[in-house]
Amino acid sequence: MSVEQCFNHDAKYDLHRNVADFQPSVWGNYFLQYASDSEYVELDENIEAEIKTLKYDVRKMLVAKSEKPSPYAAWVLAITLKMKLKRIWNIFTETILLRQQGLHVSPNVFNKYMDDKGNFSETLINDVEGMLSLYEATHLMIHGEDILEEALAFTTTHLESIANQSSHSHAIQVKHSLRQAIHKNIPRLEARRFISIYEQDPFHIENLLLFAKLNFNMLQSLHKKEFGILCKWWNDLDVHNKLPYARDRLTESCFWALTIYFEPQYSTIRKIMMKLITALTIIDDTYDAYRTIDELELFTKAIERWDICGLDNLPDYMKFLYRILFDLNKEIEEEAIKEGIVYAMNYYKNLKYDLSSSFY
Repeated sequence: MSVEQCFNHDAKYDLHRNVADFQPSVWGNYFLQYASDSEYVELDENIEAEIKTLKYDVRKMLVAKSEKPSPYAAWVLAITLKMKLKRIWNIFTETILLRQQGLHVSPNVFNKYMDDKGNFSETLINDVEGMLSLYEATHLMIHGEDILEEALAFTTTHLESIANQSSHSHAIQVKHSLRQAIHKNIPRLEARRFISIYEQDPFHIENLLLFAKLNFNMLQSLHKKEFGILCKWWNDLDVHNKLPYARDRLTESCFWALTIYFEPQYSTIRKIMMKLITALTIIDDTYDAYRTIDELELFTKAIERWDICGLDNLPDYMKFLYRILFDLNKEIEEEAIKEGIVYAMNYYKNLKYDLSSSFY
């Protein structure tokens, strides 16, 4: 029996059940305008040449030999959200970067900034950028690190004082950091915000700033194109009419995937994750907002069997949902084969069943 023969989408839905009545998407079809069959961002030849030149210049600055840490390296790290310093502090660099990579670094390195009474030295107050770095580092603390607990209290107190001084040159940056630490935000949003801050710095490096802007815009264009592709996929599925109880949270799902992989080389896996997260949202709403218990038992068993033509006992709306999952599974499998990681499909299959069982 063919896949098409397994489904009949003409059946009417029972709309008299209790539904959550979710609000429609605030984005609508905004991103549909960016949909394209091409996976590449087409750039103006002049802009492309300028990016290439600036990239070479920035690389040259970074690899230039010097006895001191390069101030250029610090800014690139800042723009890419590895740090927020104008200059590299070896002690903070070690702690922040290694902890970000999941490696343990002893917090005792901060003992050198304590005075004879065991408190953080008041001399640190005059170094706002240093305090900001220490403040950000404290958000990577683990349980029992008392010195970082003290550092958090110390830096928060003094940074709040600076934030209240509207005339202070760092007031805007400090306010933002106090509201949301850099490690708790989406990297691309932090990058966009910090580019604006860096532009106001009278000592900014023009080539570095221009390269950061062009690079950001180029990557943003790729992201918008991906959003457009997913929007077209969603509209072609016609979920709004076939599963009217489900949330339309496509754009939010896209942003979710963007927080995990934002770099251009991860475009394929990012689009797959966008579809997966969107599908999981529909499954969640099916289990929570529309179903009957009997239907869910059948659906959960169908996920376990994973047989496209064994769904005769399912209602039509669940057959449609199963078809979405089955087609997505095929797409993922094709990519896994292409990348030489087909073994990963076993983990994916187990994850699907574990998830549906948990929902049930």
